Formats: sequence, C-alpha cells, structure tokens
Amino acid sequence: MRRYYVMGLFSNFDEAFAAISDIRDHKIPGVTVDDVTLKSPIEHPEIEEILGDRGSPVPKFALFGAIFGAIFGFFFLAAGQAAFLVQPSGGKPVIPLPSNIVLSYEMLILFGVLSTLVGFFISARLMTKRHPLYSEKVSLDQIGIMLELDEKNVNPIKDLFKEHKVLEIREEVAR
Repeated sequence: MRRYYVMGLFSNFDEAFAAISDIRDHKIPGVTVDDVTLKSPIEHPEIEEILGDRGSPVPKFALFGAIFGAIFGFFFLAAGQAAFLVQPSGGKPVIPLPSNIVLSYEMLILFGVLSTLVGFFISARLMTKRHPLYSEKVSLDQIGIMLELDEKNVNPIKDLFKEHKVLEIREEVAR
C-alpha cells in the first residue's frame, strides 16, 4: 500500500486545533496524532495537550558530548604531559591531577555545548532539504497540518480538513 503526505493550510488556529482534536478523537480510523506534524509561524503551547509530549534528542547529545569531553580532555592532557620530555621532577607528579581536573571540566563544557549545537541542528533538520509539501504561507500567517497516511485514509482526511474550513490541501506520494 502506498503512503501519502497530505498537508492542509488553515488561516485560523481554532479550525486547525479542531481538526487535530478530531484526529485525536479517532474520527478517522487508522489515523492518530502521532502522524500529525504542525507547521506554524508562532508557537502554540496549548496544542501540547492534544499532540502529547514529543521528546527531543538534544539532551542525549549534550550528555554524550559532556561525557566524551571529560574523558577526552583528561586523557588528552595526561598524554601531552606524560610525553613531554619526562625528566626527574624531584617528587612532583608527571601528571598533576588538580590542574587536570579543572582543564577536563572546561573540556566537558566545550564538548557539551558543541554537541548540543550539533544535536539541535540535527533534530531541527536545519541542514536537510525542504519537504516537497512545504508552503511559504506557513512562514507568514497560516497554520499547516501535515500527515503521513495510508492510501485509504487520504480522502477521509481531506473531508475532515474541508469540514474545518481548510484553505488549501496539498498531497504527494511518499517515496
């Protein structure tokens, strides 16, 4: 069975909100709010209740970057100090821990911040090609609801959108 992308453009947030509520209430069997992607020029925190919490991978990127930064920072510094003209130091350690802990902490912060930035770019899909159904009108003043559906659910979702005064419906076969 073929998959379709369907996008409805609404001028009124209340109508888009009602359409998503109908999807949540299972007015169309086989379509859930997990299939819904909301595109809007502004944030709508009230839609969180209906769409549910959608986790972000950014904290995982930050955690792994920080762990890597701490381990890499310590071993990088220790390797540099141990390999640099090791001479008898008269009781002083070759790898001094107090100064290495501070520098390792700074590497933890550096790699944590860099990996958070990379995680944001990846999760926000800022470096990817634009979706074929994207409409510039969403950037201005319209709200877009995009769904990935089976072929049998395309016409019922179009009817649901028309029920809620959709301005435009776009559709494309998924690759």
